[in-house]
Amino acid sequence: LTVLNAGRRYLKAEDLSGKVFVTSGLGGMSGAQAKAAVIAGCVGIIAEVDEAALLKRHKQGWLMEISNNLDHCIARLREARKSKIALSLGYHGNVVDLWERLVHELDTTGELLVDLGSDQTSCHNPFNGGYYPVQLGFEEGKQLLSSNPGKFRMLVQESLKRHVAAINKLADKGMFFWDYGNAFLLEAQRAGADVAKKGADKTEFRYPSYVQHIMG
Repeated sequence: LTVLNAGRRYLKAEDLSGKVFVTSGLGGMSGAQAKAAVIAGCVGIIAEVDEAALLKRHKQGWLMEISNNLDHCIARLREARKSKIALSLGYHGNVVDLWERLVHELDTTGELLVDLGSDQTSCHNPFNGGYYPVQLGFEEGKQLLSSNPGKFRMLVQESLKRHVAAINKLADKGMFFWDYGNAFLLEAQRAGADVAKKGADKTEFRYPSYVQHIMG
């Protein structure tokens, strides 16, 4: 319902075939995102740093494909988008790398390859394993979290700023992004990322929350 209503509201589309939804998280509640993309008929690319979560969703049949190669992910995205086939592709890697690659594609080809975007990392708990910084691999991140939580926190905040910068560039070209109620925008704001709504007070963000804007 969230993905379908996002399409209806932001894209004015009842049919999401050929539309691309990019997000992250295949763990707990976020595990349903791959299934949602296919039910909605769109192309879903979902990043996840934990291979165990990816394999679990693939085994369930909720996730159609898995890849750790961004070149392959972009190629599959283009194929599925052109053919208008439903696809759920799990990218085994950090979503910031995925967003920045999409910016690179926009900068080099002029193509905006994503229509809808969101995030379901556990940003209500960003400094204790809910969000892993792009600067480190998953295992490295876990080790740093254990050995030097202060440095881990600093890297998470740097990562959130990069995360938002990439989303902002794509959103400026027409991609629609929403917050999934996971405190992503709040923690990004605390990290110093550019998420404030221009001309509004500090409690308002430039991107909507699905609770009020989509489901409401």
